[in-house]
Amino acid sequence: MRKITAIILFFIVLSNSFGQSKNSPLQISHLIGDFYVYKTFHDYKGTLISANAMYLVTDKGVVLFDAPWDKSQFQPLLDSIKFKHNKNIVMCFATHSHDDRAGGLEFFRQKGIKTYTIKLTDEILKNKNEKRAEFVIPNDTIFKVGEYKFEVYYPGKGHAPDNIVVWFDKEKVLYGGCFIKSADAKDLGYLGDANVNEWEKSINKVQTKFKNPKFIIPGHEDWTDIGSLDHTLKLVQEYKKNASVGLNKK
Repeated sequence: MRKITAIILFFIVLSNSFGQSKNSPLQISHLIGDFYVYKTFHDYKGTLISANAMYLVTDKGVVLFDAPWDKSQFQPLLDSIKFKHNKNIVMCFATHSHDDRAGGLEFFRQKGIKTYTIKLTDEILKNKNEKRAEFVIPNDTIFKVGEYKFEVYYPGKGHAPDNIVVWFDKEKVLYGGCFIKSADAKDLGYLGDANVNEWEKSINKVQTKFKNPKFIIPGHEDWTDIGSLDHTLKLVQEYKKNASVGLNKK
């Protein structure tokens, strides 16, 4: 019986890691070098929406940037990474307080994984009586893990009051989370906690600070188009213009 269970688990992990289809609840794609983007899905108001997150394989272990939006994929993600790379996740960063980013903090902490947020995110989670990260970090912090170095940066308010981005200067990879919209996004999406007036300034800070990215990973939908940050700025400007027109008509 034990042998049968092990065989079944092997094929589940194999399916998650390699035999992925468009219908797989967990889809892992190679980005460049030791960088991987993974996609999970969530039913939001009757529509299945994908969420992008990322992980980095280092010689000290795997660094995870945001949790799966689908809670049922927490363990399959760990299993897939272990099977694919023979390494464990050692660190997890949540890029803001929403469930599609910070929803796995407690799960990963219980697995012995170090979890991180900035102070703003920690305060929001605390006020909502939700599970928080083990470690609180300054808004602009440089980490060195194994052979890789990256910067966690808070540009200001945007999609959320606490949204951060992650920059890998050597590889020119910008992980934007929900601060950045996909290049094919038609609108700004959920704005319940957004500050659209500040979002434009925050985008300008990112564009000034992190020059010539080769890869930009937005929080949802397609992540292959390098124009996503410029597109987000355009959406923000259009939204503000339309809001201004609406106010003038009153």
